[in-house]
Amino acid sequence: MSDSIPIHDAILSSQNATRPDPVVIAKDAIEPTDTLYCEDLTVGQNWLSPWRTITADDVRAFSELTGDFDPLHEEEENDETAMPLSPFGRPVAHGLLGLSVLAGLSTEFPRAATLALVSVSEWNFENPVFFGERVRVVTSVESSEAHGRRAAKITWHRQLVSDDGRTLQQGKFVTLVASNKRYRRQPR
Repeated sequence: MSDSIPIHDAILSSQNATRPDPVVIAKDAIEPTDTLYCEDLTVGQNWLSPWRTITADDVRAFSELTGDFDPLHEEEENDETAMPLSPFGRPVAHGLLGLSVLAGLSTEFPRAATLALVSVSEWNFENPVFFGERVRVVTSVESSEAHGRRAAKITWHRQLVSDDGRTLQQGKFVTLVASNKRYRRQPR
């Protein structure tokens, strides 16, 4: 199994959606290839994104973009005390950088016909993301609720995990996903 290929139904589901069990990868998982519409999504489906490494350059660029230059995100030690600037003993990426990377990785795994992001809720920053750390996203469908005649409100549980198995962040994304009926020509 390649680390760069999405895995559908790859994660054995947990009964507790807000605190899932550790990631377990199935060997014979099916790979999604097409855009998925709300009719294609069912509660309990799971996907796994490819790996992405969080680099010091990513952190610097995020600092420039946001103006967040907190010493936690710096590589150098404090000259006065020769102590690391981070209480974790090494620099950490911005929590919101991790959330942004998660959002990006999950747009293709799965590739859903997303119309809009409605909300992010119950988000927990559980462990720091260190410079040089490899991360991926575990996504599962928690619920689906009709939204008009041509869309559904999908609640996704998303989890950013490190290559050593730590859950770094997790919570719920709610999006509007188009129906495949939306793209069929309607009779007049």
